[in-house]
Amino acid sequence: MYENLFSLDGRVAAVVGGGGVLAGEMAMGLASAGADICIIDLNAQAAENRAAQVRQLGRRAIAVDGDAAQRACHERALQAILDEFGRIDILVNAAGINSGTPFFEITEEEWYKILDVNLKSVFVACQVFGKAMIEAGRGGSIINISSVSSGPPLSRVFTYSITKAGVNQITQFLAREWAPHKIRVNAIVPGFFPAEQNRRLLTPERTEQILRHTPMGRFGEPSELVGMTIYLASEQASSFVTGAILRVDGGFLAVTI
Repeated sequence: MYENLFSLDGRVAAVVGGGGVLAGEMAMGLASAGADICIIDLNAQAAENRAAQVRQLGRRAIAVDGDAAQRACHERALQAILDEFGRIDILVNAAGINSGTPFFEITEEEWYKILDVNLKSVFVACQVFGKAMIEAGRGGSIINISSVSSGPPLSRVFTYSITKAGVNQITQFLAREWAPHKIRVNAIVPGFFPAEQNRRLLTPERTEQILRHTPMGRFGEPSELVGMTIYLASEQASSFVTGAILRVDGGFLAVTI
């Protein structure tokens, strides 16, 4: 009864931010488990490159470019998915940007930009894709990407930390509201995975502080997010899991002093 526990055969996943390093690896993992994939990303070339890699695994894939903070982007992506695949089962919300601007130097422009990309994108994607899942009546899985900075907040990333706390709230609110529709909503809390959005913040001093605070003593590798992603996407493996905020952080949040 367990041999197909993590199979995603016949499922279709939309991965927002899938042109990036971490979300792209998650997309590849979902495809390896059997899912067909739509890559949604602001960078059209990055989205198409990732879709091409998915096709090399023998799965179907399409790429949709657009601003994830805009409803029209997700409506266009959903229509493309339904036209190509005929269904949507899994949504991964992984668009994100960061900034290390000191508090008194944060402009309203920067504040709203980070809120748009990190939080509004999750809100509008859940509205668009969640409604489609409810109307289809087959259930589904929504996976939001949070952060260890969601609480307690990390220093130097004020706005980012606030957006990720908001992601946790969206996750748990919708998990409660949509459970009767068999739509599970969970969040992954990555620890430190060096990627485009945070590499510039990792000064030698900052790196030393992070690694000293991480029991496993190292950064995460993108592939180490794949297992949790497939688990949460699978209706068999995580059928009774919703509203969960699950950490993949090398023990970072287990440490106090």
